[in-house]
Amino acid sequence: MKIVFLDTKTLGDVPNLGKFSALGNVSYYETTAPHQTISHIADASVIVTNKVLISEEVMAACPALKLICVSATGMNNVDLMAAASRGIAVKNAVGYSTESVTQHTFAMLFSLLNRLDYYDRYVKNGSYAKSDIFTHYGPVITELSGKVYGIIGLGNIGKSVAKVAAAFGASVIYYSTTGKNINQEYESVSLNDLLKNSDVISIHAPLNDNTKNLISQNALQTMKKSSILINVGRGGIVNEEDLASALNDDVIAGACMDVFSTEPISAKNPLTHLKRPEKIVLSPHNAWASLEARTRLMDIVYKNIEEFLRNSR
Repeated sequence: MKIVFLDTKTLGDVPNLGKFSALGNVSYYETTAPHQTISHIADASVIVTNKVLISEEVMAACPALKLICVSATGMNNVDLMAAASRGIAVKNAVGYSTESVTQHTFAMLFSLLNRLDYYDRYVKNGSYAKSDIFTHYGPVITELSGKVYGIIGLGNIGKSVAKVAAAFGASVIYYSTTGKNINQEYESVSLNDLLKNSDVISIHAPLNDNTKNLISQNALQTMKKSSILINVGRGGIVNEEDLASALNDDVIAGACMDVFSTEPISAKNPLTHLKRPEKIVLSPHNAWASLEARTRLMDIVYKNIEEFLRNSR
């Protein structure tokens, strides 16, 4: 049994990557360019891909292929219809990053609410040492307690974020992009009501026809001027040009973005060229990527392969 990892660089240095040798003959590629995909997996029975595209053309050229493991939750990089027609199983990974994304959501939010960038610099550059009083009043610090926390997408991560927001004293409301996630613990509202009433809006939804460009100019203008927008869902849900304009024109107070319409981010992305860059916190799509989450991810992929091999005997 030959197993091929196509883009291990997207997984980083995880301690349990080597254990896959117990399942078969394993080849690891840090990256795989489109023109390399077929040559890398020509005789593979099992492949593991994070972002490498597995098209019908690729499958047709690899007759030994029996299982595609996606080392992520989303499977939009695999032609699922082609796989089904060829009898190739496709397995993804679910639930491995809930804690990591939840923690990152609030790390970004509190960095903005507490203006930690400013106050850290104030102490380190010697300004605090020159102060004539014990404290310093720079940018205003605000509390999450007593605020309305609106969640777009109440799946596993959304529910986890809701619990933390409530623990900090916020009132939680949510909008389900599918209409299927119903939770009696929190109030379900329309998107318009969520936009109007929330002090913080946190996006935890996939990118699909229901969510593409969901937050654009009209939505941003509906939000409170004091509100903060967080997107740790998928790039493309938020119109980045409209968000940049809203921040520059003080339509909303701030934003936190971990995902972008183009990744890696374009050097021309307007969010990196704001008039006041302190109004936004940016991270390079790594909310999901705690060491613990990546280790859990590999455990899930291992289990997917192990179960497939056991059921194929």
